[in-house]
Amino acid sequence: MSKEGPTPAMLQFYEMKRRYPGTVLFFQMGDFYETFGEDAEVVSRELEITLTSRGRDADGEKMPLAGVPIHAGEMYISRLVRKGYRVAVCDQIEDPKKAKGIVKRDVVRIITPGTMMDAGMFNTSGPSYLMSIFYDKKRSEYGTAFLDISTGEFFISSSNAGGGAGKTNSAAEVGSGNAFADLNSDIAKYMPAECVVQSPINPALAENLKNRGILVTPYRESAFDYDTASEYLKKHFGVSSLEGYGCIGMESSIRAAGACLAYACETQMSDLSHVRGLSTRLPSGSMILDAITLRNLEVLENIRSKGTDTSLFGTLNATKTAMGMRILRKYVTAPLINRTEIEKRLDAVEYFVKNPMIRSSLRECLDKFSDIERIAGRISYGNAGPRDLITLKNSLDKIPLIKLSFDSGHGAFGINQGINTCGTGDISRASAVCDGDAGGINGGINNSVPELIAKALAGTSEMQAVRKLIESAITDDPPVLAKGGGVIREGYDKSLDELRYISVSGKDWIADFQQTERERTGIKSLKVGYNKVFGYFIEVTKSNMSMVPKEYIRKQTTANGERYTLPELQEKESLIANAEEKLIALEYELYQDLILKLKSETETLQKTAQCIGLLDVYSTLGAVSHSRNYVRPVIEDSKRLLISGGRHPVVERNLSAGFVPNDAQIDASENQILIITGANMAGKSTYMREVALITVMAQAGCFVPAESAVIGIVDRIFTRVGAFDDLSSGQSTFMVEMLELANILNNVTDRSLVILDEIGRGTSTLDGYSIAKAVLEFLHGKGGEGPRTLFATHFHEMVDIEADLKRVRNYHFAVKETGNDIAFLRKLIPGATDKSYGIHVAKLAGIPDKVIGRSEQILKEEMDRQFDPSTDKKGRSPRFTQMLLIDTPAPVSAPRRDNPVVKKLLNSDPDSMTPRDALAFLYELVNDARNDENKP
Repeated sequence: MSKEGPTPAMLQFYEMKRRYPGTVLFFQMGDFYETFGEDAEVVSRELEITLTSRGRDADGEKMPLAGVPIHAGEMYISRLVRKGYRVAVCDQIEDPKKAKGIVKRDVVRIITPGTMMDAGMFNTSGPSYLMSIFYDKKRSEYGTAFLDISTGEFFISSSNAGGGAGKTNSAAEVGSGNAFADLNSDIAKYMPAECVVQSPINPALAENLKNRGILVTPYRESAFDYDTASEYLKKHFGVSSLEGYGCIGMESSIRAAGACLAYACETQMSDLSHVRGLSTRLPSGSMILDAITLRNLEVLENIRSKGTDTSLFGTLNATKTAMGMRILRKYVTAPLINRTEIEKRLDAVEYFVKNPMIRSSLRECLDKFSDIERIAGRISYGNAGPRDLITLKNSLDKIPLIKLSFDSGHGAFGINQGINTCGTGDISRASAVCDGDAGGINGGINNSVPELIAKALAGTSEMQAVRKLIESAITDDPPVLAKGGGVIREGYDKSLDELRYISVSGKDWIADFQQTERERTGIKSLKVGYNKVFGYFIEVTKSNMSMVPKEYIRKQTTANGERYTLPELQEKESLIANAEEKLIALEYELYQDLILKLKSETETLQKTAQCIGLLDVYSTLGAVSHSRNYVRPVIEDSKRLLISGGRHPVVERNLSAGFVPNDAQIDASENQILIITGANMAGKSTYMREVALITVMAQAGCFVPAESAVIGIVDRIFTRVGAFDDLSSGQSTFMVEMLELANILNNVTDRSLVILDEIGRGTSTLDGYSIAKAVLEFLHGKGGEGPRTLFATHFHEMVDIEADLKRVRNYHFAVKETGNDIAFLRKLIPGATDKSYGIHVAKLAGIPDKVIGRSEQILKEEMDRQFDPSTDKKGRSPRFTQMLLIDTPAPVSAPRRDNPVVKKLLNSDPDSMTPRDALAFLYELVNDARNDENKP
């Protein structure tokens, strides 16, 4: 430390660093945010800002310094936060002009990846979740909570392992059963930016979160206490019980939610009053798509590029608003399992498919909407800027146009009568009006407004009072910040107008005064200037000094001349300066009062935003379905999937040559398991994903890419596709495969859809085949039903299972061979194939001809050895590296023509048999052969 010791400002800095450890402190000094010491080094390195120095630190070394302008602080802070840092913002909390001594400063909020609020801090319109986790060791249960403070969305979930009570070590806390899988599913589904966990933190859990790019924040253990958490939630929501939020009995989730909200309120130093409720999302309420399935089906992002464009979400996302985009994301990650609710969504989508004029008009209107849900959050929080309010007002102005969109083709009474009735809150009456006679909505076309659309329209408030208030208060083109003036419109406040007049007239007086003095003194270059230190002054250059009147009072000498004043100028300066100072202060006070008034409308704004988002989603899915020739699926409570002419929604969109459609006929009783064989690149994986994605789309409430589709509701989709080594935990491809497979076999139900691609290929052929066959037998079961299953394999021996298990069917993808060339026809047909065409695929991939030629030679040699296993061309006996557990049958002599089995074969006509007849005939032959063998 220097001999003089730290300055009062630096003492403030040290105190703030002590109070907020683990943060990068942005310390306001005038018009800049300054960072010092290690913070400055971080800012310089991460934000590429020049590192300088100021003064000395405690060791006498130069104190590193890096600063950014306050007006650009939001941008720099957001960049730092996205890199995983926590930023404490320390502002000057009093006017420096009125300060007695050092200006008072304090930290006004802490910004973390999960608690961003400012508009400029978001690089996406998607949700930004803060997650909280509480693990109950006794119940082997995770309680989780998710909070998006930018919109006020707040919900809880839970994952119960169903056993394992009493485990207390760290590995058990991370878990390997259902609870851990469900936890990872929530993480994959909601992609939180930050996770609050109990302190002291469990190392294994922390590592799991960090590996997924989530900032882990230890938080005091007391916040997770059940009584503390529940009381905090009740106090925040102003209720005496949490029963109304549907979370009774969810103790672990309540603990997580209380800690989550407490952390958010503490870091933002606000009560977050726009967080108005708590909802419950349980796996039982929707189709379960775990983390593995979300990845394998590429629901949210592409596996290779991590982009969203070539995902299911990206393919469907033609939404016009940020609110609609967030709702669509929720729909595709948590499809419904209630038939009635699915049908309601499909009704809404079908309405927009069949009414192109209404759809087009509505979507044109929605295209101009801002993210009013997040603006509402900033209003409630208190950091909404003037431009936020103008943006909000411009969006609200378009709400009447939304409702007018539905008048296209309807009678004058039409939709508005339905909406007005809906506005009373009586949805049943609104539906009755909407379903009325020619005088109602059917006056124009014979098509009623579905229930979900009617509800969304009813919940969309035009908010005329809010629009008028903003319009009367804020100028058309306000500045970004409210503190510098130029925000409040003339005529809004009489006192402000008077001060503004004094300020403007005072400046006019200064201009007149300058001209008068030029004429009186004869100094044509005389100027009246102003700065914050000396106020107003008369500036005269050195060459004109002899012409200065005696009554001029000297104020300052400059390099180019002298500065003077006069009593009348001093008097006017005081008046103008006071007016401008009061003007800016009053403007800011009026703006804050305006924000307070708008804050009372937050709930209505949030509801309106949600309803606009719903209209956006329904019309988007209608537009996408219409333009891409999707059809409405038939939803059943059965256990069958019947798809005719199905197409992969993502692949077909990116294929210029066109997509070859395929059928699927799967049910739990007869065609339960389809074994799919065929060449590499023939389309097996695409087909299986296609069936799964069509199911997801249908239960999300969307039309599907097919000629027709009957979807028996699926409770969960399991996938085991591809090879992904988990290097971070030292798990091989095969171990990862087995862990994922174990999860499937332990949790599958007869209402599930199972997608298995190349099970067992991560180990030796014999082991892999044995595992694959055992898995199929397990899924088939001994009862009359089982999970609908698609099973792709290169183990050609698997096709024989069709004869042993009655609900298994063989299919393969057709390949056309022409000499040494092949063509993939991409068409699924009944029956099996015994070729993989691996060398052909290698050739297509660009493997050098020399390698291809040698591969063909080796393949021929190996086939020769298999034909004569006792020796190879060089006279060597075959070597085995693994014990064979299957006895090789002895050679059998050719059957005689008088054998009853042979007679039946000779008298049969295979061309006239159906597949079912052929199978029955095969069983009959087997029985005859066995009977003949048992004869003495």
